Amino acid sequence: MKYEMLNNNKTFLMGTIFEEPVFSHETFGEGFYEIKLSVPRLSEHMDILPVIISEKMLKSIAVGQELGIKGQFRSFNKLNDGKSRLILSVFAREIIEVDKSMNPNIVEVSGFICKGPIYRTTPFNREICDVLVAVNRAYNKSDYLPCIAWGRNARYIKDAKIGAKIDIVGRIQSRDYQKKSDNGDIITKTAYEISINRITLEDAERNINDVLAEVK
Repeated sequence: MKYEMLNNNKTFLMGTIFEEPVFSHETFGEGFYEIKLSVPRLSEHMDILPVIISEKMLKSIAVGQELGIKGQFRSFNKLNDGKSRLILSVFAREIIEVDKSMNPNIVEVSGFICKGPIYRTTPFNREICDVLVAVNRAYNKSDYLPCIAWGRNARYIKDAKIGAKIDIVGRIQSRDYQKKSDNGDIITKTAYEISINRITLEDAERNINDVLAEVK
């Protein structure tokens, strides 16, 4: 894998394994499992984040254990009842020693804005901006990562053009929301996104077709 494809999407998480692993998929004869990692914020809130880990790494971990990992924040589209849904998780590349002096949740990505930013304010007049970022991956693949900016970062990004190059440092957060199902029931779902701490925008206008050709 090319070095730049590893360097443009870096994630570090440290937390506690929240539940038993669940089989995810198999690639070239190697099994991969999903675990849920409970990662602390600066507040008392915990983010419960999905992590994909190989069966080889799985042998050395257990529920309730503290775990540090390095990897990448990834996405794929899953078809369900004819509808496409973006599935997000952290792909673990390496298990590392737990160091409680470190920030337990860091993500750094470099990619391209692939959907117009959505700027809004809350009832308490807090500024928010949502943006979808496409990040190159090896083997002609790409990850589409939802990001959210606050305050001055939201103002900075709200007029960014589709196709602009963007560098982001932040954390991965989980957020529960309610949605009405087709039969009228209210169900609770969990969204995952990058909460932006620092952002750099290359404000050059580019043709979106050129950008999408790069990330496919």
